Amino acid sequence: MFCGFSCYKINMTKKKIYFLTGGTGSFSKKFIEILLKKKLAKKIIIYSRDEYKQFLLQQNHLVKKNSSIFRFQIGDIRDKDRLNFSINEDIDFVIHTAALKQVPATEYNPFEAIKTNIIGAQNLIEICIKKNIDKVLALSTDKAAAPINLYGATKLTSDKLFTNANFFKGKKRCKFSVVRYGNVMGSRGSVIPLFIKQKNDKKIYTITDKNMTRFNITLKESVQFVNMCLSKMKGGEIFVPKIPSYKILDLL
Repeated sequence: MFCGFSCYKINMTKKKIYFLTGGTGSFSKKFIEILLKKKLAKKIIIYSRDEYKQFLLQQNHLVKKNSSIFRFQIGDIRDKDRLNFSINEDIDFVIHTAALKQVPATEYNPFEAIKTNIIGAQNLIEICIKKNIDKVLALSTDKAAAPINLYGATKLTSDKLFTNANFFKGKKRCKFSVVRYGNVMGSRGSVIPLFIKQKNDKKIYTITDKNMTRFNITLKESVQFVNMCLSKMKGGEIFVPKIPSYKILDLL
């Protein structure tokens, strides 16, 4: 399902309980900010494996101001027992952002990528069906379309798991969908911060192919798009935003 930015609209009249895997990442932090500013959340549960990043997030002024609605839980999506303990039936929406995402790292550590991106996804799906969660939305990547690397292949497999979960959920109310978009501008580990650093250092840029193009979306746009998908999803969709692309050399 392709959607342009004109269809970005948050249409939620009742505050919801959110569970965020990878809850301290770039997307999740922006997602939390907008939830708080729009007053959409009754409770926000942060689930991640890095205690220091959770500590830093707790120091954020908006989070501090709304600390009563936050719950911070240390855990890994590979750990099914921990997920089972952390996810309860009161949760309305699960936003799945946890993944191993760096292409070179996943190529060099293929088993680890499979454990997190595929087995972790299966763990989350099974627990969400067990707990009868209303809506589960998984964040994917444009690299999952006709993948040429392991990262893209694991995310394509994960996407298939989430969309097909709608067929074996039985009589449960759960809906599973996927959001697939391009590179988030300025996010941690992305090309723009890398090029800025390389420009300040030796002015030598590491480019795989001069003909490369990239789809681009801002953090704010990605959060708005996810909120729109939450309001519209019926289960089984792969939502793809219509976003601009640029040539990699245009950044230099």
